[in-house]
Amino acid sequence: MTEGNELRPIVGGNWKMNTTLYEAIDLAESIVRRLGDPGDIEVVLFPPFPNLQAVDQVIDGSALQLGAQDLFWEDKGAYTGEVSGPMLRAVGCRWVIVGHSERRHELGESSAVVNKKLHAALRNDLQTILAVGETREERNAGRTEDVLRAQLTESLQDVSADAMDRIVIAYEPCWAIGTGDTATAEQAREAHEFVRSVLADLYGDDIAQATRIQYGGSVTAANAAELMAQEGIDGALVGGASLKPEEFVRICEAAAPV
Repeated sequence: MTEGNELRPIVGGNWKMNTTLYEAIDLAESIVRRLGDPGDIEVVLFPPFPNLQAVDQVIDGSALQLGAQDLFWEDKGAYTGEVSGPMLRAVGCRWVIVGHSERRHELGESSAVVNKKLHAALRNDLQTILAVGETREERNAGRTEDVLRAQLTESLQDVSADAMDRIVIAYEPCWAIGTGDTATAEQAREAHEFVRSVLADLYGDDIAQATRIQYGGSVTAANAAELMAQEGIDGALVGGASLKPEEFVRICEAAAPV
């Protein structure tokens, strides 16, 4: 946790392109049953678009919150296949992810596109997880800090200081996502420290210290406690392990403040 602050840890379960409707219902029911009262942590589930409303009904009345994995930058129009902020709000979403590395690198989304999506999320009162992270090639070339600074600066273009309390940053090294090759605790801590320094350059130290930064990239029940014990790591964005209710709940428990 961030030293000197009392930032509420946040754990997100990003189901990606997994679960049919009834699988999503079963998974959400199992997480609600196993997790119970998560205490002083925030837990958000991010199912695929077709399953959002059903999962919202399952988690209604629990401490769990609902989020979407992406959104389009316009609120309506002739954009076949896209999903807008008002649509997400209407089915119960309070959160959305923008800039996930799989969208940046597999689908070619630039930080300029991510920035437009971030503004769409904010004007629709969606709290937002903004993901940033370097590729293995960029890390090996010693460019991690350059990449993170560019992604943060461009993705946050024209985002006001007042809006930062609705944004969580997820540091997700691309080389660790879905590979099982998790960043070491030291690598994660150093990257989070650098991300916070960039936020300080952009918005000042007070906002930087008040912004939650979570780690994502092959987070499991086995490594969650060590990662989230590091100074400046305020939670986790969990991929594959979020599809396993018992493991996801153990990760949530590892994020709880001591």
